[in-house]
Amino acid sequence: MWWFENDKTDFVNVKVLDNFYQTSSFYPMPVVLCTTKSENGLTNIGSYSLCFPFGISKNHYMMLISRSTSNTAENIRERKKIALNFIPYDKTYLKNAVELGYPGESTEDKLAESIFTLIPSTREKEGELDELEYPEIIKESVQIFECTLEESDVFKYDGPEIESHFLLRIDKIIMQERYADYLKKGEGFPTLPVDFGFRDSKQFWFSKHSHPYSEPIPKAKGVDTDAVKYQVERMETNIKWHPDSYKQLAKVPRVFLKMILTKINEAAIEEGVDIVTPEFLAKVQEKRR
Repeated sequence: MWWFENDKTDFVNVKVLDNFYQTSSFYPMPVVLCTTKSENGLTNIGSYSLCFPFGISKNHYMMLISRSTSNTAENIRERKKIALNFIPYDKTYLKNAVELGYPGESTEDKLAESIFTLIPSTREKEGELDELEYPEIIKESVQIFECTLEESDVFKYDGPEIESHFLLRIDKIIMQERYADYLKKGEGFPTLPVDFGFRDSKQFWFSKHSHPYSEPIPKAKGVDTDAVKYQVERMETNIKWHPDSYKQLAKVPRVFLKMILTKINEAAIEEGVDIVTPEFLAKVQEKRR
């Protein structure tokens, strides 16, 4: 049939080349401006997109892949500190990000052409020595991950010398207040750019993400322990929860979860309880009966 002969939905092989994420695929990536402290004390700015979550539960890490000879890579190895600045979608910002990602330029050159505003780090100094001072951060950022190089045996990668793979421990995350409010309310998103990399040997390609939409969990299904923990950790209270307590609320209909957690925390405050244990939950449930 003619429509089968002209069908473009059939899969074909694509040769896997170096830099496969941009030469052999369409791979959406973040846009991150990495700030590090240079040997002369100035804050260097470098543009990166190969920066992704690595440890997401007990240990919180980011993985950054960089050229081994870049200013950013050298500064991370020497001074161990870095800030990952996520800028909003703005074509002027992205044009400057491409300029700041050009290899071979000095920190002074990058600062001269940067349009971004550098402000002091929010981290407290760990010592008086210059090498322990933190790099400045970018005021225009939506959010910033302030990180320290992890030098333990958590991650080992024997790759080519041209690449450096840095495991970065997240010390703190800061963001503009309105976006923090989005997190608390569970709705609303900043407009972040999507990078599709350097393509056709000519230019970098970016896109603006469309407005996210939500797909609710079916009402017949409850929540799992991870969902309970997620909601508990985002509540504005000093009450702690024992890990076993999350299990007690599994299968609670999601629509009622926040209300129930609020009432449990209120009961803990009234009784002077610092940690919600399974025993305390049983006590609260008995009172409700």
